[in-house]
Amino acid sequence: MKYLLQTADATKMAEELIVPDSVQKAQLVQTVDKLIHTDYNQLFNDLLSQACWIALKIVLAFVIYMVGRWITKWIIRILNRYFERRNVDASLCSFLRSMVTVVMNLLVILAAIQTLGINTTSFLAIFASAGLAVGMALSGTLQNFAGGVILLLLRPYRVGDFITAQGQSGTVKAIGLFSTQLSTPDNRIIYVPNNAISSSIIDNYSQPKIRRVDWNISISYGDDVDVAREAILAMIAEDKRVLTEPAAPMVALSELRESAVILVVRVWTSNADYWGVKFDLNERIYKELPTKGIHFPYPQMDVHIKQN
Repeated sequence: MKYLLQTADATKMAEELIVPDSVQKAQLVQTVDKLIHTDYNQLFNDLLSQACWIALKIVLAFVIYMVGRWITKWIIRILNRYFERRNVDASLCSFLRSMVTVVMNLLVILAAIQTLGINTTSFLAIFASAGLAVGMALSGTLQNFAGGVILLLLRPYRVGDFITAQGQSGTVKAIGLFSTQLSTPDNRIIYVPNNAISSSIIDNYSQPKIRRVDWNISISYGDDVDVAREAILAMIAEDKRVLTEPAAPMVALSELRESAVILVVRVWTSNADYWGVKFDLNERIYKELPTKGIHFPYPQMDVHIKQN
């Protein structure tokens, strides 16, 4: 009985879904009548008017976008002149320029979208939701942004400093929103993430005004240490770049190794003269010590052969 009732209900529903021929013919006649009595001239004028209005809004949005880009560049130029007059730190300038550019471009895009007739409130809500999802996906990028803020507040280095961090060495060219740009001595550009560099050990070679230059000089056993010391001190005294403060130049016997006597040499010089002093004194020591009877030992091994 239950099966028969279900079959009857299904049949009734099928009959309701099937439109009678008379109704279909009436709908067809109504559709044809609308097509015949439609004012195509008015329809064409309406479509043309709508197309012109949409084209005008697109052109206006494009003009707003281009003008906004020009205003953004103009504001950046004003900021650059202001930073130059106030002698603002170059690292802070680079970071602020990047931030202002991003904010201004976002405002320009929103203004252009609103000109097209799109509700910016709904767009901002969608953008905020998407931003939350993207932010969760790009948490590392947000950490890099926070790292950039920390670097600007603590200032462990500035633009122009030579640093070593994360296994990379180079001169700081720019501190961006998400990474620090380094230029290596062989003219390569390296981008180090701000989050990684802000939480790592940073060697800044440019902050100190003076630096100490060290040498380890190997001389042969049997050579006169006093003669070697006096010769090296004489070379140092002739170099005007060597400083006597915070400590006078020093030459001392450091180690007695298996095949050499090690003399340690330490002098102070300005940061700018560090490599010049190191290279020049290296060359003079190599050329002049042998003329004083001082020899540089070579690594050697004695082999004894025992015959039975």
